[in-house]
Amino acid sequence: MRVEVAATDDDLSGVARTARWTAAARARETARPDRLFDDPYAALLAGADGEALLRHFHTGRAAADGNPVLPIRTRWFDDVLRDSVTEGCQVVGLGAGLDTRAYRLDWPAGTVLFEVDQASVLTYKRRRLARVGTVPRCECRTVATDLTGEWEPALLDAGFDPAARTVWFAEGLLFYLPAARAAAAARQAARLSAAGSRIAVDLIGTGIFRLRYMRPFLDKLARAGSPWRFGTDTPAEFLRQAGWAVERITEPGAAGANYGRWPQGGVPADFPNLPRSYLATAGLPTGRPGPPPDDAPAASGDHR
Repeated sequence: MRVEVAATDDDLSGVARTARWTAAARARETARPDRLFDDPYAALLAGADGEALLRHFHTGRAAADGNPVLPIRTRWFDDVLRDSVTEGCQVVGLGAGLDTRAYRLDWPAGTVLFEVDQASVLTYKRRRLARVGTVPRCECRTVATDLTGEWEPALLDAGFDPAARTVWFAEGLLFYLPAARAAAAARQAARLSAAGSRIAVDLIGTGIFRLRYMRPFLDKLARAGSPWRFGTDTPAEFLRQAGWAVERITEPGAAGANYGRWPQGGVPADFPNLPRSYLATAGLPTGRPGPPPDDAPAASGDHR
């Protein structure tokens, strides 16, 4: 089954279209009285297509109000950014999609936020938000580029300063990339970062690709032109090989990444082949060694 909608000048396809699915999930969370975050623009950005995609990708094992991973993940990234960004800091959202943190979070003075994604996604977001006349709460610069290719020149052309402290975040991005490109993105961020910079990412474990009950969901993603391509069972090693000093690896449901939405607690660490989702932070201390070259081997346990 494919979800069909009328094509418009705002039409998105493939991986870009999944951004409307994510926006619809954020709109659903925003409508809850016990919401973990408030995204007043999510419903506008999701549109009818986003709501249809939310129904289409709903799995039989998910609760009626959806999988708690996405709202937990969004709140967790919000918290990391609030705790990490200081006055005059650069922020880079890799695969920013329809993220609206530039518009809904309070930022320290002098913050410059770079939204990096496909031109079609950024144009769609700009047109939709223009309908309500909203303006960002920090200086926000869009960087139209393809994250499966060379994106550094476009970021530098947008005014990114490698000498300034930077907080990077990649939410819902890396598992859509081939393993080599996911590793290259993490390495490139490290290369472009000054000491004291941080990165926050989410990753999936390889068990997701082996579980039989996940297959219908993964097949739907593939038919929609947006397959999940990369997973790792060693998220700390993935970041270390990219040149980052790992700070914390956690999972939705664990302490600090629960928010009352995962009563049963985190997934036991000694259970193999479960559909794991990792939330990770890392930094660049003073006097760090340089990141490895782009042809360095990927972390063991990767799915390609």
